[in-house]
Amino acid sequence: MDLDRLAASLVVIGFADKTPSPEALALIDRGAAGAILFKENIGSAAEVAELCASLKRRAGRKFLLCVDQEGGRVARLREGFARLPPMRTLGELDDEALAAAAGRLLGEECRSVGFDLDFAPVVDVDSNPQNPVIGDRSFGRSPEVVGRLGAALIKGLQATGVAACAKHFPGHGDTLQDSHRTLPHLPHDLERLKRIELPPFVAAARAGVATVMTAHVVFDALDPELPATMSSKVLSLLKGSVGFRGPIVSDDLEMAAVAERWPMDEAAARSVAAGCDLLLVCHRSDRQALAIDGLRCAAEKSSEARLRLQEAAAQVTALAERWAAPPTAFEPARLQQPWMLELADRLGSGASSHVDPTSRSA
Repeated sequence: MDLDRLAASLVVIGFADKTPSPEALALIDRGAAGAILFKENIGSAAEVAELCASLKRRAGRKFLLCVDQEGGRVARLREGFARLPPMRTLGELDDEALAAAAGRLLGEECRSVGFDLDFAPVVDVDSNPQNPVIGDRSFGRSPEVVGRLGAALIKGLQATGVAACAKHFPGHGDTLQDSHRTLPHLPHDLERLKRIELPPFVAAARAGVATVMTAHVVFDALDPELPATMSSKVLSLLKGSVGFRGPIVSDDLEMAAVAERWPMDEAAARSVAAGCDLLLVCHRSDRQALAIDGLRCAAEKSSEARLRLQEAAAQVTALAERWAAPPTAFEPARLQQPWMLELADRLGSGASSHVDPTSRSA
């Protein structure tokens, strides 16, 4: 068994330009699970499609291309793509058909250029109006509304052949801090989580969501030492109270909440030991290599860590087999369809009349 390649198969990498660096290509050759693209990687739709195809050709295997395409302020794909408002708009309209149509739009656009996994939707409940990072990315302040609309969007998105991701488990909506910059703490006990934070994740699991992403947030009443990403006490709730059986994805381990407190090799090993299956290490190739090293070294030292690595790799393999498409040519006909433009216009104006995403002339 090649433990190094097995370890690499749990890591999604990123890079800093519109072409991958030699270091990024070396990590793909080493066995990385996939790549995530950000604003600095994105050109025209045709350029993005060629970049996605070239990365998949380089990998020569099932290779997950990932993106954060939520709508609103978190939208990496802009030039030539429909402009959806933030999910708060859908929450205010409270129309499941519109949410499903928005999901289908996101999926059609992602698939047109070669993405396999969209890290959307946010199913955090926006219970703190002063939250600096979630806000209008959430469908709203009602767990019931967030759950219903999140499930509808997931079904619409995944109907296009693109995997969805419910984030950020077990809930980032009540923090006063941004985990990109620091490590938030929340006092919520299990009863509060079951009442407010967890119901949207239960709805997402029942809707068949492909993946769930963790939050770099410490829940003091459950585990005062470790953020959810590294806490088996917290992540065990996913398989227990939530009933999710698919792969668990870490939020970016390079965010300050983690990177300023744990060395990358230790952070990676702790996250997988806690229950994460797929790790995002989004920017620096040296940290990406360290994450792989940390997973391999842990597996070399412990049979328990080796079994967990194998289990996680099996989850990632199943995800890739189900959702990762082969390299394909750009499909411009999937963009700017009349129903997409109509939907974006209606959402922008706050109208809630139904849009039929199956109609090419709606």
